[in-house]
Amino acid sequence: MAVPLHQSIRIGSYIVRQHLSGNKRYPLVLMMEPLFRCNLTCAGCGKIDYPDAILNSRISVADALASIDECPAPVVVLAGGEPLLHREMDQIVEGALARGKIVFVCTNALLLEKKLDSFKPHKNFTWTVHLDGNREDHDRAVSREGTFDQAVSAIKAAKARGFQVNINCTLFNNADAERMAEFFDYTKTIGIGGITLSPGYAYERAPDTEHFLNRRATKELFRKLFRLGKGKKWEFTQSSLFMDFLAGNQTYQCTPWGNPTRNVFGWQRPCYLLGEGYAKTYKELMEETNWDSYGTGKYEKCADCMVHSGYEATAVTDTISHPLKAALVALRGPRTEGPFAPDLPLDNQRPAIDNYDELMAKNLEMLHTEGRTNNLHRVSQGN
Repeated sequence: MAVPLHQSIRIGSYIVRQHLSGNKRYPLVLMMEPLFRCNLTCAGCGKIDYPDAILNSRISVADALASIDECPAPVVVLAGGEPLLHREMDQIVEGALARGKIVFVCTNALLLEKKLDSFKPHKNFTWTVHLDGNREDHDRAVSREGTFDQAVSAIKAAKARGFQVNINCTLFNNADAERMAEFFDYTKTIGIGGITLSPGYAYERAPDTEHFLNRRATKELFRKLFRLGKGKKWEFTQSSLFMDFLAGNQTYQCTPWGNPTRNVFGWQRPCYLLGEGYAKTYKELMEETNWDSYGTGKYEKCADCMVHSGYEATAVTDTISHPLKAALVALRGPRTEGPFAPDLPLDNQRPAIDNYDELMAKNLEMLHTEGRTNNLHRVSQGN
């Protein structure tokens, strides 16, 4: 894993404490979306299809830090939207670091060079730049020419300032394994610390839904990619068993509570990828969500998902339970030949529910009410 040793020890000790205490449901990564607004309109994104009233909303610094205090996860990932559009992102990062969290800011890097002066390098702080392949593949994925060159320029500038920089790479069904292998080779030449790799998830409201991967296509693509990577020592930020899962060698159910999500609506049920309702507090999310009703084989919307935000926590739990298996996979790499592990059966999954309009009405009313309350508070304080 391309994770600094001190961070691995911090995360590992936290996980071991959870297991020793008998805690079966615990968070590993807090996913925070302080806003949904973005400066790109990627064809595969389902996070920016909101009216302006929602896109203009922000989580305040105070609320962001209060949510970090609520959730004991050792890692905080700040995403969006584009988090660098949040004018106080530097204060959120500083507050999270002051609380001993390991912090990643996921950015498309279009604003990164302009914003670098607002941040300081820290051993627990990493920029995670969205790059979905080489120049042609990435610019096509984000629907704008020139973004690859801007991102690479920003990566080099951040590295020159002493920041740690990873990349976040999402693969769709039009990904070419040979080109991706060349791209991973290239990332080593510009000093990328690690690669977070994931298959594209089928957001319901993404403009382009025809290029998402099903489970069979995901396994075949990643097996081919890992075959090409044998001996190249590409550095991935994920556990060896999650990579083995992507290659079709592990049968896993997702662990949606492993990456709880906090956004402008509250705590998202059940996970970062599905918006099936919201809780007001982290405690409410964990205790009142019907977790058993979600996951592959349980709910139609989850049928093809193999994304790290749901399955990395499962792989980590398996690593703790079977350390020898995980060590062997880490040593040898994912198996790229032979039969796939059995898939979870889909016979009894409940049908998908289309509740987008109902949730949006509730969310807009909630934001409107909170906006009126905040305005009254500012008036009463003379601000």
